[in-house]
Amino acid sequence: MAHIWATCRAPNYERFAERKTPEWFRDAKLGIFVHWGSTSTSTSTITITSTITSTSTCMPATRPDTYASGSGELRAIVFRTDEDRRPYSVPSWAEPSGELGNIPEEEVHEHNPYAEWYFNTMRFPDGPTAKHHREVYGDVPYEDFVDQWKAKDFDASQLVKLFSRAGAKYVVPVTKHHGMWRGGTQIWCLLLNASTIATAPSLILICGIPGCRQDCETDHSCRGIDWHFWPTKEPWKKGNYARPGIEDHAYNEYAWKHCQDLIHKYRPFMLWGDIDWPKAGVAPGEYSLENLLDKLYEANPEAVINDRFGDTHWDFKTVEYGLGEPPKDRAEQWQFTRGIGLSFGYNQVEDESHSLSGSDAIRLLIDVCSNGGDLLLNVGPDADGNIPPVQLRCLEAMGDWMEVNGDAIHGTRPVDPELAKPLGKDKGDWVRWTRKGDRLFAFVDGEDKVTLPFDRELVDVAQAKLTSGEDIQVGERGVVDVAGLPTKLRPACVEFRAL
Repeated sequence: MAHIWATCRAPNYERFAERKTPEWFRDAKLGIFVHWGSTSTSTSTITITSTITSTSTCMPATRPDTYASGSGELRAIVFRTDEDRRPYSVPSWAEPSGELGNIPEEEVHEHNPYAEWYFNTMRFPDGPTAKHHREVYGDVPYEDFVDQWKAKDFDASQLVKLFSRAGAKYVVPVTKHHGMWRGGTQIWCLLLNASTIATAPSLILICGIPGCRQDCETDHSCRGIDWHFWPTKEPWKKGNYARPGIEDHAYNEYAWKHCQDLIHKYRPFMLWGDIDWPKAGVAPGEYSLENLLDKLYEANPEAVINDRFGDTHWDFKTVEYGLGEPPKDRAEQWQFTRGIGLSFGYNQVEDESHSLSGSDAIRLLIDVCSNGGDLLLNVGPDADGNIPPVQLRCLEAMGDWMEVNGDAIHGTRPVDPELAKPLGKDKGDWVRWTRKGDRLFAFVDGEDKVTLPFDRELVDVAQAKLTSGEDIQVGERGVVDVAGLPTKLRPACVEFRAL
């Protein structure tokens, strides 16, 4: 599967490399990705109609209102995206073929596990998605799904509470995905009337999480492939995908104006791109990415972008499931992203066997943070706006654990391996480390007694304690007895003082 990560900077983008990663992003550690479109309706409830309305009226852009969340105040933005036609949340179906990166390259398009790629995978005539579509929907075109995206249960404040309790410090909603078609010049509008949340048919949430930034709006834009800008024929033929080349000035201007609109109206804290940037926009010019980044950083000096805008510029590197790898330089900021399941968009086929449990997600978060990274964990609401139960259970378990151990995650930095080392992988004794000033945190799991690998001359074990408040005995050789610790709070977190 073609994913493009930046490996170097074009000469006119070198000046951006001098930017320091904003502290808010280095401290956040956990964000929530939201893939939500009208592919999220299950087959048991869908009623197909043959009419599509593609008009909308944009209201004046302002900064967001402040709403009470029960755990403090926060700012929330809700976008109406009637022209941003993204019906992948309606069929809500993909073959759960495995984690991306572990699927053979020659099979990944036809057997893609991402439900949000439904429009593309259904075009393989002998593939599982096409078979499913024929059996359930007959010859109904993909575009007709959009009217089934009702969002009748959507509650922004409840989602924010859920994400906040799970420990998230920012939210990245998808404002544009590959599978959309052009319906006008503006594709998102700010809803100023919160009472319309429950009934508006096409909504995206952008919110700040209390305890981090009151106005931490973030954004996600896919640019490298737009299946409706270039009608690709016979996608099952290798190399037959239309992609942005050096002469694609029309697509570059199209993508540039989308991002510029977001920057002008909302001053986002993040632009999260995917699969490259049009080559025609790399060189200097009015519609260059260079010009766009100048506008972004002027509008919000603390904004960041990822490494999927081609060989131009990035503020942080990304890893997605099994694709890519963390930077070798521990000082370079990076982010690991994946869904709770195998898909980003809601997939009705997925169950616990395809998904992270709360314990799995907690270990993943710890592992990423201990290596200097940031976890962007995705949820895919269904077409009514509900978080699927398996995803909800995962987030709630994370919330229980973060309520006790969040201080050992947020605002921490990786530990010098000369001071303390990680231990174990998936099974058996497991240890990871983070640091905040002279406070040293060991995350420990195992069946019985676990020996912590650290330099005993540089770590004070006399006053070791659990982050839950209880004292814990640590032997002279760094042995911790974890057998009696409550499993609900595993991995346990032991705090030491670094000397």
